[in-house]
Amino acid sequence: MGKTLHVQRSATIAAAPERIYPLLDDFRAWERWSPWEELDPDMAHTYSGRDHGVGAVHAWKGNKKAGQGRMEIVDADPPHRVDLALKFLKPFKSENTTRFTLADGGPGTTSVTWSMDSPMPFMMQVVNVFVHMDARIGADFEKGLAKLSSLATE
Repeated sequence: MGKTLHVQRSATIAAAPERIYPLLDDFRAWERWSPWEELDPDMAHTYSGRDHGVGAVHAWKGNKKAGQGRMEIVDADPPHRVDLALKFLKPFKSENTTRFTLADGGPGTTSVTWSMDSPMPFMMQVVNVFVHMDARIGADFEKGLAKLSSLATE
């Protein structure tokens, strides 16, 4: 078992990066495609900093399933990459780095890769033996990428 969890999923979306990128660098747009929104329809969202891009901040507080946390866009290369600092406060504390990368996927398509790196303290390593975190988080990433694809191709 490693000391860092790396989860990564990719999807090819039939849209230009310029169509997809605004859905990633504006946290208000996440409410339309994030796989975690459906966990708590009454989730409270707070936005601060810039409206989009580096310095944009989104904090949320939801039920036990949605938890509580904060994310901030810390670096970007429009329309190719968005880097986030992601901090979970509940149901467990964790600090993660997340990246969206958009690359040429072939004629009229974009390959979107969503990745997350998270430290794995000993107790998390033990939990990972029983609840394979890559599969669990990866399924959420796949669901989010499918929703993102649907939204970007409307």
